[in-house]
Amino acid sequence: MSLMTLRAEPLSADAFRPFGEVIEPDNAAEIRLINNGTTTRFHDIAPVDVATGGGHALVSIFRGKPFALPFRVEMLERHPLGSQAFMPLEGRPYLVVVAPDRDSRPGEPVAFLASGVQGVSYARGTWHHPLIALDERSDFLVVDRGGPGTNLQEFMLEVPILVDR
Repeated sequence: MSLMTLRAEPLSADAFRPFGEVIEPDNAAEIRLINNGTTTRFHDIAPVDVATGGGHALVSIFRGKPFALPFRVEMLERHPLGSQAFMPLEGRPYLVVVAPDRDSRPGEPVAFLASGVQGVSYARGTWHHPLIALDERSDFLVVDRGGPGTNLQEFMLEVPILVDR
């Protein structure tokens, strides 16, 4: 079986926009001083899209086991009923692999190296690989959808992808 090789590029808000939002201060719609000026609020960085079909927001911590590059991608998943956001809690980099939807299948994949201070929010229906922590075990704050309905679809790739720097 042959492999498709994909180079991971640094994560940026503009490059990631077709798939969702980058969670970082520079991506805020508005910046506000709150709490009598002691706190800066980076407001409305990413929507939380979870209400479809009676859903509600869940806040969880995911602990990802470490992987190394190059990394082999054999499956992508998506959540048709809601967005899913990941924010690293330990300042460690991680890998993001996404693909646009092409007739209910993943299209051409893109890989990003996220810094330990950037989060991502996958838009509803965006194909992506599950959490890929790099080098060390890492915790992530995750906001996603709970509730009725099937909110997970998986797709096994016909040609695996090898992602490297």
